[in-house]
Amino acid sequence: MKNIKVGIIGSGRHGSRYAAHIKNDVAGLELGAVCRRAESVFDQGRQWGCRAYRDWRELVADPQVEALITVVPPSLNLEIAEAAAGCAKPLLMEKPLAASVADGRTVVSICKKNALPLTVGQTLRYNQVVERMRKELPGLGQLYSFSANQRLEPSSLAWHEDPALAGAGVSFHTAVHVIDAVSFITGLKVKRLMALAKKRHNANLEDLLTVMVEMEDGVIGTLDCSKVGDARSGRFEFVSRQGQLLGEQIHNRLVIIRGMQRTEIDPGSPVSTIVPLLNQWRDYLSGNGPNPVSGEDGLAAVRFCAACLQSSASGSWVEL
Repeated sequence: MKNIKVGIIGSGRHGSRYAAHIKNDVAGLELGAVCRRAESVFDQGRQWGCRAYRDWRELVADPQVEALITVVPPSLNLEIAEAAAGCAKPLLMEKPLAASVADGRTVVSICKKNALPLTVGQTLRYNQVVERMRKELPGLGQLYSFSANQRLEPSSLAWHEDPALAGAGVSFHTAVHVIDAVSFITGLKVKRLMALAKKRHNANLEDLLTVMVEMEDGVIGTLDCSKVGDARSGRFEFVSRQGQLLGEQIHNRLVIIRGMQRTEIDPGSPVSTIVPLLNQWRDYLSGNGPNPVSGEDGLAAVRFCAACLQSSASGSWVEL
């Protein structure tokens, strides 16, 4: 089978990871072009042996590019989706899918209307601890509650303080990871939430968030996300009838507790979560597998993020 030629819109720090993996680790995909506003994109093009553009519209129109990956501020995704639909080029969009529920809904609608494959880069699903927790959790019986967090250092990206580009703070750029992972592990959807968001270092957008969540089947839990302290954690804890399941996706730890017995489980060596996503995306585009993460799943995460901001502003529960 011939390689699928991919164009990456947004070849900055995270987009460069996609480019490197396509070049070195994923068979069946070929890096055809990259785009970045900075002049350094032409050095990237020479380094990776592909075409380079400073205007993403030129990349989308490139007849040699067959599929698109977007790694850009979410406020740009709607316009890119409209252009991609006009060229019939499948999309893999890094999360969050959009900067608002309305935009996210429109992106999904455009892709459905044009039969355009849309995949969302909810890459935390491919973390080895998260995947193993999904397998282990059913063996512990009825699930009652959970807690989850992702706590990171203050952001060094200037656009993370620009509401016009970022749309929001940790609600959209961190909680979007965590709630999708919780739903992926449990198979449950969120019914309602109450949230409180604060600004500590970011002058314009929230960088500290705590959420109470009620999910299907009466499962309740808490979720907190932040970019305020100089340390990282990514913990998940599930309380079930027959034991507790504890995972740390950043530090690669997994434990099952039954009574007073604590059993350490080896989740395997850490892997780049982008590689399995790209492999499944390639299979999906080739007709050899399902969509790894659907547009609807990406939209559900955006709805949760938007509801967090709504709840924090109103001080009340928000139904989803």
